[in-house]
Amino acid sequence: MIRLFKHYVPHAVLLLGLVDFVLLVLSSDLAWQLRASQIGMDLGTLSQRFWPSLGFALTIQTAMVAVGVYSSEALRSMRYAAARLLVAVGLGIIGLAFINFIFGGQTFWRSTLVYSMALAILFPMLNRLLSGRLLGAEAFSRRVLVLGAGNRAERLRQLSEKPESGFVIVGFVAMTDAKPVVEPAISRGAIANLTQHVEELAATEVVLALEERRNALPLGDLLRIKTTGVHVNEFASFMERETGRVDLDTVNPSWLIFSDGFSSGRAVSGALKRVFDIAASSLLLLLSAPLIALFALLVKLDSKGPAFFRQRRVGLYGQDFNVIKLRSMRDDAEANGAQWAQKDDPRVTRLGQFIRKTRIDELPQTWTVLKGEMSFVGPRPERPEFVCELEQQLPYYAERHMVKPGITGWAQINYPYGASIQDSRHKLEYDLYYAKNYTPFLDLLILLQTLRVVLWREGAR
Repeated sequence: MIRLFKHYVPHAVLLLGLVDFVLLVLSSDLAWQLRASQIGMDLGTLSQRFWPSLGFALTIQTAMVAVGVYSSEALRSMRYAAARLLVAVGLGIIGLAFINFIFGGQTFWRSTLVYSMALAILFPMLNRLLSGRLLGAEAFSRRVLVLGAGNRAERLRQLSEKPESGFVIVGFVAMTDAKPVVEPAISRGAIANLTQHVEELAATEVVLALEERRNALPLGDLLRIKTTGVHVNEFASFMERETGRVDLDTVNPSWLIFSDGFSSGRAVSGALKRVFDIAASSLLLLLSAPLIALFALLVKLDSKGPAFFRQRRVGLYGQDFNVIKLRSMRDDAEANGAQWAQKDDPRVTRLGQFIRKTRIDELPQTWTVLKGEMSFVGPRPERPEFVCELEQQLPYYAERHMVKPGITGWAQINYPYGASIQDSRHKLEYDLYYAKNYTPFLDLLILLQTLRVVLWREGAR
């Protein structure tokens, strides 16, 4: 994987995206040439055509990222990729038409966009067909040798067998005399030269997956392997990179302290984030005010109780604040005390089901963002009653309060909606990854991917 702004991006996805971008620029330019030849217009210079083509490619590819064209499912299934690509191109064309309307001129002609749209669907699909046929699924997979044969090694084996995995395990080495959990493991004593063994397997990475490091850490072997240019990683960091979450089963305080992350250089990023929150929330409140007013009226007509729902949540540094949403449950939903949400929750009203799935009930929270109590991106704020329970049962739960809570977040786009201790544990792993690796780039990625969640109702309950 390649690390961009502290976030890991698979080599295959990055290369596929770069080729797609070039093809999208080419699509726009070919469409321009085709339309110009039809109406007998002078093509102009390449530099004159370049900037509109660049704008076209940027807009379409942004939509492709937003709707999940580069997700693991899209990389595995051509049908899935085609469906998402059609939606992306449609959204991109709407965006380009809006840009043309705002800035005027004829930068993106409607007649040209018809040809561009067709080519923008054809070329990326051909790219996926050819790359899959010529290079194969394992062309960009990293070859990993695992030092260890216990439960951690078995977890790596299971992870490598997932279709979206970006690595293949070429071998396991049992570093102790304990009975191996992974049967194909080779005993360290049977290998005369571990560095030579790594070279013979053409491994590009070695992962240390020992159950107990005491008196078993092969420092000499690891040093020699490292000096040959092979990347050496330990289990917790490898899992963080491959899964996009912090693995609570293996992480410890020293790893959180000494590993890369929780950067002190967040002052500028935090200021930029606050400027974005103020500008975006002000604009969104202005644009969505009629919609909020309409559904507030419908909520009042649909069931008894107030249109808006206020609830105490835990925010930055553990401080409580009020979150405001359109009411989607009966007014007496918590007459017996705080409760976790349930699947097909009977407390949700008829209209509440719709506004939850479309996320319309979240729109009033932009006022909380404008006040500075929340951000657009961050861990979802939890209720004080549940926080006390979760902090007792889940390690490092309090650390998620070191960043401002958000309307959407890394956990929301990666983990389906859940409301239990176990679900909270899984979401905490993603929240810790976000808190550890926060950058404006990751915020942008989350905002774009939120569109995918809303369009396909992923995670809504």
